[in-house]
Amino acid sequence: MRISVYDSLVHKQSAGQKMLAVLIDPDHIQNLDESVRRCNDCGVDLIFLGGSLVSSGTIGESIERIKAQTDIPVILFPGDELQIDARADALLLLSLISGRNAELLIGKHVVAAPYLKKSGIEPIATGYMLIDGGKITTASYISSTVPIPSDKPEIAMCTAMAGEMLGLKIMYMDAGSGANYPVSSQMIDAVRKVVSVPIVVGGGIRSTDEAVNAWRAGADVVVVGNAIEDDNTLITDLMNALQDLQQL
Repeated sequence: MRISVYDSLVHKQSAGQKMLAVLIDPDHIQNLDESVRRCNDCGVDLIFLGGSLVSSGTIGESIERIKAQTDIPVILFPGDELQIDARADALLLLSLISGRNAELLIGKHVVAAPYLKKSGIEPIATGYMLIDGGKITTASYISSTVPIPSDKPEIAMCTAMAGEMLGLKIMYMDAGSGANYPVSSQMIDAVRKVVSVPIVVGGGIRSTDEAVNAWRAGADVVVVGNAIEDDNTLITDLMNALQDLQQL
């Protein structure tokens, strides 16, 4: 029997194995094949696909192109209920618990539920927490929500606790695409101390030092996106740093 994506994440977390995910935006797939090749060569753990604003309708095409080249699990990171495709391995069912927009807490999920059920795709209930990264991001603008202030780890801590108590299976702390700075180690550490579920951290991570700081603070999965387009060696550097970290 094939193990689920979520069970695999939990197994690696329980074994103390940190993971690297690469986020690919279907609206920017000019270098898709090269990105997938580098993910394969370096042994990246997960590929996230999606974004806050996907306008080109290339979700399905992107999944097919990725899966033709790799066995790395493809997990949808949807911006709305239209970004559902059964060809993916799983979908992060995001509940924006850092905001107070009811549509993104439950409204969109009600609309998406019949399509998810029919598709057979594995949904992973995810507490999505936008964290201030020093600029207004697409996620914050589209969601009409205010991110958690970067200097208020206690808010993130209580938000994550509530999410876990509600049964959410992952906490995703995101500074947003193009953030000026990533989620702080202090905030990740505060959340790690109060929840047992896997923690995913992304947004604003542009260097191995920033990724290692997130892993050491308690992130189980670090996500990089835009930065790999600007630095062709970043994936290799990150995986090397992760291997070094695992050996400590």
